[in-house]
Amino acid sequence: MYTLSDTQIDFILDDIRRNGVELEDLQSNLLDHICCIIEQNLEDNGDFEQFYFSTRKMFYKHHLKEIEEETISLMTYKNYYMMKKIMIISGIVSVALMTIGIVLKFQHWPGAAVCIVLGVSLISLVFLPLMFLLKIKEQNQLKDKALTGLGTLSAICLTLGVLFKVMHWPGANMLSIIALVFLMCLYLPVYFFSGIRNPDTKTNTIVNSVLIITACGLILTLVRSPQGTKIMEAQITSDYVMKDDLLKTEMALSRSNSLTDSVPMLADGKKVFDLCEKMKEEIIQIETGKKSIDPNFNSEEQMIGITDFHQVVSDYPAAKSAYDALIKAVDEYNAKYAKSGSNVHRIVFETENDRDFKSYDALTRIVMMQMFLLTNEKTFVGQLSDER
Repeated sequence: MYTLSDTQIDFILDDIRRNGVELEDLQSNLLDHICCIIEQNLEDNGDFEQFYFSTRKMFYKHHLKEIEEETISLMTYKNYYMMKKIMIISGIVSVALMTIGIVLKFQHWPGAAVCIVLGVSLISLVFLPLMFLLKIKEQNQLKDKALTGLGTLSAICLTLGVLFKVMHWPGANMLSIIALVFLMCLYLPVYFFSGIRNPDTKTNTIVNSVLIITACGLILTLVRSPQGTKIMEAQITSDYVMKDDLLKTEMALSRSNSLTDSVPMLADGKKVFDLCEKMKEEIIQIETGKKSIDPNFNSEEQMIGITDFHQVVSDYPAAKSAYDALIKAVDEYNAKYAKSGSNVHRIVFETENDRDFKSYDALTRIVMMQMFLLTNEKTFVGQLSDER
């Protein structure tokens, strides 16, 4: 067994320091390991220096300082591997949940919404943030860290925007717009002009930039343009005005009979009818600023919008009050006259299948209910005439 002298030990320690290892604990550990290997494997008449240099190469790939860099990395980021493991698991689980949710959605089976929400939430709030933290630890330049941050933020906003859109939650369009602005106006210019200058990354930069622009373009093709919105609102308003005019004609014919509102059923029907008119006024007031639609609504730009009805009811106390009064009156009318065959269908503004219920849908259903009221009234008047 070879025995190292103090001079040889000092030689090894000095060489370790010269190669960039500055941590004293690491110096001592390396010294102990190298000394043990030399003493156990070097023959008594062997070449100490040659054997030492060949032994030292066992501890690194390029240079000895790698050991200290790895030690510092492990000390600084002691949760690195745990974060990496959680990132991988969350990515796999999120993809599985989204796949199951999409299958359930296409099959119209229960549980689709839960799986999609959980899957997108995992990838947006767990996978992408962890990926960002791990990536910036591997990058040294501030520019690369900024690019990673912008890309991650854009991806989070985009995935959440899609989730909010699918679930009909408010803020979907805002999240999608923020994602596209970050991606096209901030991330892409910095990525393109920094990558195009490097011959090694020039081709990949061009290809990735084309793919990013194509993806953003495809997303924008699914977004309704301002002109398209205006055309749709004009069509919605025109349809409502036509239905409301038909209702007014039917109402004029129905009220031409000689019976008065002193007849209980007619009085109850008139109460519901008037509350319907009140509800329509509130909705139109919110949408257009006026209580009724102008005949020249197109030129006056007085058109019904595409506001969510739950927002109309929750944000405007007058609309909420009119809605509650109307529903109460309809319930009372149904309970009172259902057995006589003159049942009025209760208006259901929001059901499980109507999460995207708009104000113009409410207007259409109110007009339909008024038509039912007039039909019930005609039936009742006809019955009275036959009895006479």
